[in-house]
Amino acid sequence: MTEPTTANNPTTANNGAPVASDEHSQSVGADGSIALTDHYLIEKLAQFNRERVPERVVHAKGGGAFGTFRTTGDVSAYTRAALFQPGVETEMLARFSSVAGEQGSPDTWRDPRGFSLKFYTTEGNYDLVGNNTPVFFVKDGIKFPDFIRSQKRLPGSHLRDNTMQWDFWTLSPESAHQVTWLMGDRGIPASWRHMNGYGSHTYQWINAEGERFWVKYHFHTDLGHKTLTQDEADQIAGQDADFHIRDLYAAIERGDFPTWTLKVQIMPYEDAKTYRFNPFDLTKVWPHSDYPEIEVGTMELNRNPGNYFAEIEQAAFEPSNFVPGIDGSPDKMLQARIFSYADAHRYRVGTNYQQLPVNRPHTEVHSYSKEGAMRYEYNPPEVPVYAPNSVGGPAADPRRAGDGGWQSDGELVRSAATLHPEDDDWGQAGSLVRDVMSAEERDRLVETITGHVGGVTRKDVRDRAVQYWKNVDAEIGSRLEAALPPLDDSTAPGEQLSEPNPDGDLVGTDVAGKI
Repeated sequence: MTEPTTANNPTTANNGAPVASDEHSQSVGADGSIALTDHYLIEKLAQFNRERVPERVVHAKGGGAFGTFRTTGDVSAYTRAALFQPGVETEMLARFSSVAGEQGSPDTWRDPRGFSLKFYTTEGNYDLVGNNTPVFFVKDGIKFPDFIRSQKRLPGSHLRDNTMQWDFWTLSPESAHQVTWLMGDRGIPASWRHMNGYGSHTYQWINAEGERFWVKYHFHTDLGHKTLTQDEADQIAGQDADFHIRDLYAAIERGDFPTWTLKVQIMPYEDAKTYRFNPFDLTKVWPHSDYPEIEVGTMELNRNPGNYFAEIEQAAFEPSNFVPGIDGSPDKMLQARIFSYADAHRYRVGTNYQQLPVNRPHTEVHSYSKEGAMRYEYNPPEVPVYAPNSVGGPAADPRRAGDGGWQSDGELVRSAATLHPEDDDWGQAGSLVRDVMSAEERDRLVETITGHVGGVTRKDVRDRAVQYWKNVDAEIGSRLEAALPPLDDSTAPGEQLSEPNPDGDLVGTDVAGKI
């Protein structure tokens, strides 16, 4: 049998040498054993065994695209960051994702959506790693692994479990604001193109004079915010698990480039000390009546990746990637993420993940980091590997010492942040229900939480869930209590129900509530 050939493009091994066949292994005669000396066969199989890196522990399923960010407003009074100066255009990458599902999970499960951005600025890479919600479930990074585990799978049955989820949520009342967002209409975006994105955390901006400000990022979709009902999402999940990935890719391919308008809220530095609630609490939003939005610029996605694995799966976003004029804050979740994200990339992709083309800054790198697996870029041998040195190696800029930071003085303690006068866990969640949601949206909220809490198999957890919603809003909690089906007393704690509820959905499974 003659193999097809492409004269101008011969197949090679990874060392560049031409190979004889992609059809037949080398064997001892036509019917004999395959020879271990067929190095090309070994290379192909070994490479195949290793072609998947470990999936992300969270935000495993996602997609993205490249584009540009153009600053149209003037926020130079608040930050000296080069990308946010008037008229500057910056290349960028965006990745959207779901939080709890694995690689093969449907895009339309009820779940928060990751909204991660990498700006290839003239001062280095700036990453903004947020979600499609302005708040989150917990406010301290020490609780993050526990929260994620509660949303994943049981160790025995390997099934997701509503009881486990509500056990964690009801014992963590700070989750109420985010859970209310999630269980409401905003819990399932119609597409990535039709959802807003938020930096969620409070960050710090520093202007050219060294003045500091606190900032929150809001990316508003220019296509209009649209969502799916639970029934629509369930139907799509059964027909096209990759619905959101396909939608974004197809839109860009046909030239229908999605855009978002970035607006920010700015809080003067001193305001934070006496503001009525803790402005660094990730479970809260700043009322726009106190700090109105200021328009910054426009993000456009206009180029699909040439290779999904190389440019999306290996893309590494980390809140620690700051540039001059932008810094962190006392937000405890942010401080934990500043460590954990970069560390996750070192494990998942490799020590030198920032040398990959998709992660490499578009500016020169002068670093003392060295060696490690898969090192590709390195300094000339005459450059020293230590600092300080007296032979002309890179030197730190002492002018950066006063860039970011905040006053902090006290003993090391394990404690919640200092309470401000209006700090509580239920107020903003209740305002979202009463002041933002329409009557129809509240009806759908009750329907959604009834289906999900109906999957809880322990009476104590179910009782706590009812009280949880009464704390959010008395009427919603009472309606939930009245709507819940009776609990089968014979069900063992932690056991998953599988009987149909009156609406025909499986109670206690991912069909009832995909979180």
